[in-house]
Amino acid sequence: MTETFPPSPAPVDVVLPCLDEAEALPWVLERIPSGWRAIVVDNGSTDGSADIARSLGAHVLHEPRRGFGAACHAGLTAATADVVCFCDCDASLDPARLPAIAGLVLDGSADLVLGRRRPVTRHAWPLHARLANLELARLIHRRTGLRLHDLGPMRAARRRPLLALNLTDRRSGYPLQMLVRAADAGWQVMETDVPYRPRTGRSKVTGTWRGTWQAVRDMRAVLAERPAAGKVHAETPRGAGR
Repeated sequence: MTETFPPSPAPVDVVLPCLDEAEALPWVLERIPSGWRAIVVDNGSTDGSADIARSLGAHVLHEPRRGFGAACHAGLTAATADVVCFCDCDASLDPARLPAIAGLVLDGSADLVLGRRRPVTRHAWPLHARLANLELARLIHRRTGLRLHDLGPMRAARRRPLLALNLTDRRSGYPLQMLVRAADAGWQVMETDVPYRPRTGRSKVTGTWRGTWQAVRDMRAVLAERPAAGKVHAETPRGAGR
């Protein structure tokens, strides 16, 4: 990824990892909060996703290295706003909900905020994926002490502390590694409910056995990491609430 963007005038950049999401992109991008910058990171789409995103006003990056974490980290590296949000690009999550997520970071209530998925229909979240999520929450509690319900693909944190976490996973373990390293650093982590809808198109992870197994393997490796020796403090503005 070689593209660079000018500094964002918006308080928030929204990173949208994208792999063949042409059908979902118009709905997703039209619901990005006004004045915020959408950074679509194309991860090898063959359906014209990048051109669609660009035509709709998004800033587009091309990340040739395949992997959810590779796309997310490329977007984080390119972002320049103080606060960065991450959101899936498949229309399962509504970007119009992002102000409630980012607002808790902007006002100093939390350092990392996760959107807890609340399915709007029983078809939105397959049973095997829900069960896997429950087990993951148990393992996260055992590893970090955090009592969470969901890994939360919709999330927000301040950009510079995120970069300082030195995240290394470039596949399915990226969101978990972010959470684990933030917890090890003593960050205030919160979750808030967000509606979860059936995705547009087929999932690249839970929609296939291979994808599910790869995600499990990546996450096991992250949970086996030893805590870092030093802490990476989140930068909460002076005087902000905690």
